[in-house]
Amino acid sequence: MSTTKIVAIVLSIAAVLGLIVVLFVGGIAWFTFRTIGSSQAADEARAYLRTNQKLKDGIGEVKDFGSFVTGSINVHNQDGDATLKLKVYGERKTVSATVDLMYRSNRDWRVTGARYESDGRTVDLMSAYSEPSPPPE
Repeated sequence: MSTTKIVAIVLSIAAVLGLIVVLFVGGIAWFTFRTIGSSQAADEARAYLRTNQKLKDGIGEVKDFGSFVTGSINVHNQDGDATLKLKVYGERKTVSATVDLMYRSNRDWRVTGARYESDGRTVDLMSAYSEPSPPPE
């Protein structure tokens, strides 16, 4: 067997192994994005963002969300925490939003924090306190 044939065989084997690795890693990434995007936490985050008046004031009525939801969901026995990042398409602009959620004792997911990035600044969607009332006269 000539050196050219040996090199061709080695390169072919390396290419097939590389393709297998790429398909395996791609499959894991697709499964992860799909699982996070179709979770109850992601559904709750979308519902919250769709109805949040402060977000509507900033970007207009929410029209749609990006295809990929990234972030993390951690479940420990009957408790869970999640931080999800979604692209939000509004009537006037598109922004990246981050929603923090949690559940305790197997109850439904609840939003504990939300914000979005717009023009280099972060806009908090869940102000801990409302504007102070003017003092009585």
